[in-house]
Amino acid sequence: MINPVVGHIALGVYALLLAVGGVMGFVRARSKASLISGLLSAAFAVVALVFALTRSAFGFPLGLTLALCLFVLFGYRYSIRNRKFMPSGLLALVSLVMIGTMVVVMDWSP
Repeated sequence: MINPVVGHIALGVYALLLAVGGVMGFVRARSKASLISGLLSAAFAVVALVFALTRSAFGFPLGLTLALCLFVLFGYRYSIRNRKFMPSGLLALVSLVMIGTMVVVMDWSP
């Protein structure tokens, strides 16, 4: 297990990337769905961060669940629907990195 601060920083950066991505999708394509889903995903990442900062057992598993869901969603969109790296491929890759980070940071001791 590595220092939990790494997980805290990763969740904060992940939340920021999700929020900025949602806003950029709205600005570029006037996509309200991108704005809502980006900000909602960022809010879940912030909730996971707050739980992790308070040393709750739900913080990192919630971050892992969010990253898994977004990896499946964006991985599907990248591989099946359009093969464009931006934004689907990039978010799938970032979510995969977050999955690895959350697994390494979580405390697996009974």
